[in-house]
Order: sequence, then C-alpha cells, then structure tokens
Amino acid sequence: MNTRPVIDDSSGPVALSASFNSDASCFAVGLDSGFCVFNSDPCELKASRDLNAGVGCAEMLGRYNYLALVGGGKNPRWPQTKVLIWDDAKQKPAITLEQKTAVLRVRLTKSYIAIAIQNSIHLYKFSSPPERTAVFETADNPLGICCLGSKVVAFPGRSPGKVQLVELGSGNVSIIPAHTSALRAMDLSTDGRLLATASETGTLIRVFSTQNCTKIAELRRGVDPAYIFSIAISPDSSMLAVTSDKSTLHVFDLPTAASSHSPLTPTSPLSPSSQRRRSQSPQVPANEEPAPPPQKWGFLSRIPLLPRVFSDIYSFASTSFEMGDESPATNSTLSYLPALGSLPNRPQKGILGWIDDATLICIGTGRDARWERFRIGEKAVAGEEPGRRIWRDGWRKYLGG
Repeated sequence: MNTRPVIDDSSGPVALSASFNSDASCFAVGLDSGFCVFNSDPCELKASRDLNAGVGCAEMLGRYNYLALVGGGKNPRWPQTKVLIWDDAKQKPAITLEQKTAVLRVRLTKSYIAIAIQNSIHLYKFSSPPERTAVFETADNPLGICCLGSKVVAFPGRSPGKVQLVELGSGNVSIIPAHTSALRAMDLSTDGRLLATASETGTLIRVFSTQNCTKIAELRRGVDPAYIFSIAISPDSSMLAVTSDKSTLHVFDLPTAASSHSPLTPTSPLSPSSQRRRSQSPQVPANEEPAPPPQKWGFLSRIPLLPRVFSDIYSFASTSFEMGDESPATNSTLSYLPALGSLPNRPQKGILGWIDDATLICIGTGRDARWERFRIGEKAVAGEEPGRRIWRDGWRKYLGG
C-alpha cells in the first residue's frame, strides 16, 4: 500500500511531504529517496539523508536532532504502519512505534508523540521505551489533523466538525463544536492558548480559547467554498494566515486580548480588566480605545438586516502564492497519503510557517517544490491608500530546479 501518490518517473528528487518545526525556523521534507531539512530563512539545505527509498512523512523536533519518519511513495523505506523516531546524530532509528493501520501524521514535542491514523489518535510519552498514555477515537480523519502543544493536544472529535481538546497534564477532555461539516485544517498558537479551525466548506475560520473553549473570533476567508491548505497563527498571536486552493494567502488580525482568560470578540467592548491590560501595553495609550476591525463593506456592515457576510471580519491583506501546474494527469507516479495542505491526487501546497511577527514562509511539495517568503507591514502603493499590506519578496525551487 503506497502512502503518497506518484508524480512522474523523470529524474530528480520529488518532495512527498513537508512540515515546519515548532518555531518554523526549519522545515523537513520527505523525499522519494530519503529526507532533507532546510533552514527557513534564508532557504538553505541543512541536512540530507539518502535512504534509497521513500519517506512519505517527516516531522521534526527542534532543529533536526530527532525526526519522526513514515515510509511513503512508490518505494516506501518502511511500512506505512510504522513510525521511526530518527536520531540524526547517530544516523539511525532510536524508537519504532507500530500501528495497526497506516499512519497519517505524527506530531512531536520534547515530552510527547501524537500519532494520527484514520479513526484514532495515539498519544505516547517521549521516552525510551515510549509509553502509550491514551488512545482517542475520532471521526474519519484522512488528513491526519492533529495539533500538539506543550500543555494540550487537539484533534477531530467523534462527530464531524467537533474538536477534542485534551489537557496533557490532567487528561481532561473538552469538546468544541467548531463547525457543522468535517474539519479541514487546524493550528495551535505558540503559547497554546488559541486554537484556529476550518472546515471542508472553507469559508470561515474560527478561533477558540483553549482555556475555556469559548469562540473568540470568526473570520471570513470568502463567500465561495474553498479547499483550505494551511492555517498558521503568528508567534505573538496577533495575526492569522490561511491559504486555499484559490491560490490566495489571506492575513487576518486576531483580537488583541485573545490571550487573556476571558473571551473577546473583535467587535465586543473591552471589559474593565481588559482595558487595564490594554492601558499597560506600550502600543495602546491608556486613554485610547482599540480601533475597530476593518470592514470590507464599509457602511453596509452596520445595516442590521443585511446578510451576515456584510458584517463579518475579512482579511486586512491578501496576495497570491505559487501553486505550480502539477496535476493528477502529470503526477502519475507519486502515491500519497492525504495530509494537511493536500488536494486529492496532488502534492501539498501552501504550507505556512511564521518565522517572526512580520514574515511568513510558504512551501509546497512535488517536483515543482517551491519556497516563498512574504512580508507584512506598511507599504506605499501608488494610487492606493496607505496601510498594512502583504507582499512576496523572495522565492526559489528548494530542490534545486
């Protein structure tokens, strides 16, 4: 059984999967011949391991001391039911974890390993030998959606659209009714306090507090359904970025008090305690109210009887990213396992990582494996009003094409 669909038989490496480490300073790439690790900015090769066979999933801990590897491609290095924790210092597997069915995704922290298969999440303590601490049933999860932080782990619930949020210390489980259709993408903030979700409909991104499971923001990507590739929350939790099969990268503001214990919607007034927190911030004067979020439809957003799409919060900036022209017809040799950021029978595209609060990296896989860097900030554009924008200021084919 192959885990990632065939691209073609021409010479040269093929990227079967790609994923960022926890701070997006590096990204690991599973190849049809092994795996490699790149520095995110500048995009530079840091390590390359030729295994003479395919790696369909490569997830990195830290700066590539340990990686979780799963076989894949036309000639898998290992069965897709096995997870190998690779010790790169010793150039060999340190731990092997075997499952009953194909592994779809692996997440790593210094303390835990989370393994996603079709209908369950298996949680292990990262030790030698590893200790399995829990197994959680999920709805069908062909994308292997799972977010693992230092204190919580989040993954699909038993019903489509719901999220299970588990506290790693206590084992307490909370259920968040995030969407009415199946989950498509998910991201956990760096501090673990925010969880962003999108469904297979792809029009709305919802953001929840992991401390009380309250929805704190609802962001509209667009009106037409879309296939969400990736969601990423900025390091300071002030912004959220999302990519989709529309070949568009959107960036949204998040509520400024979202990291507090009480929920705050972008349009709700600040509580007295929140006002005090804002007044202590060097960015907001004590006598100044927070600016209302930008509204795409201007005065129409304030008319109460119009459809909600007129009052929803839209991105403050957007731009195009490169999807390439790889298609099922031309990619006939890469057998793949669906993963976050993938279209059926196509390589992963639009995988996002924030390297700081003003810089986004967007990567894709396949033979046309690209790296793109985007900047966010004030930028003057002739004929347009001044304001924050997003623009691309670098790209390359990272496999040397």
